[in-house]
Amino acid sequence: MKRLVELGFLACVAAASAPAHPANHQDLSIAEKAARLKPGQYVWEPKGNSSGPLFLAISLTAQRVTVYRNGVPIAASTISTGDEGRETPTGMFTVLQKEIVHRSRTYGDAPMPYMQRLTWKGVAMHAGNLPGYAASHGCIRLPNGFAKLLYGVTQLGTPVMITDEAEFAEQARRAVEYERAIEQFNLEMAEQRAMAARALAEFDRAKAVYEEALQQSNAKVAKRDSKAASR
Repeated sequence: MKRLVELGFLACVAAASAPAHPANHQDLSIAEKAARLKPGQYVWEPKGNSSGPLFLAISLTAQRVTVYRNGVPIAASTISTGDEGRETPTGMFTVLQKEIVHRSRTYGDAPMPYMQRLTWKGVAMHAGNLPGYAASHGCIRLPNGFAKLLYGVTQLGTPVMITDEAEFAEQARRAVEYERAIEQFNLEMAEQRAMAARALAEFDRAKAVYEEALQQSNAKVAKRDSKAASR
């Protein structure tokens, strides 16, 4: 009976969701196919990579998730992440919990089929509506078919990286500013070292002149004393 309830639950969710199906672009790489996906579409091409470490990369800017097996992309899908004010967090995560049939205790018992939890504070991957832009409360919505396939290959501890190109751009800007500051610092230090070297050279020249003058003065005094003593 419980199994029938679960099947009925998933069937209702699938019927209510927007059409989601694999995209068909022959002779293209996963990355190229991912760039052409329309909302609700995905590609899944394991190509014999059925074992080895799995890794998920989610781009908030592109609204895409790419699945890697042994470092090789094997699948990609459109997604819908958190909208303004409820943004999906960036960083490194792992799958903490998995449930085929799950309802949100945070958001009014909302269905979250093929749920894979990334945080204990309301962020998970699950099947849901994909309007073509960020529209969730923070979760990563997936096409139903893709969510089912993904659920079948992940395990607890599977790493998930969530990135934001705007964040990368800001980090790159700060890195450039840091490099410029280091370059300016090195230039100023080089100038100060050059000034110190010139000052030291000038000091050495003045010292040499002084010592030469002192020697000449001492020689004159010694000569004078010698004449005075011989008288």
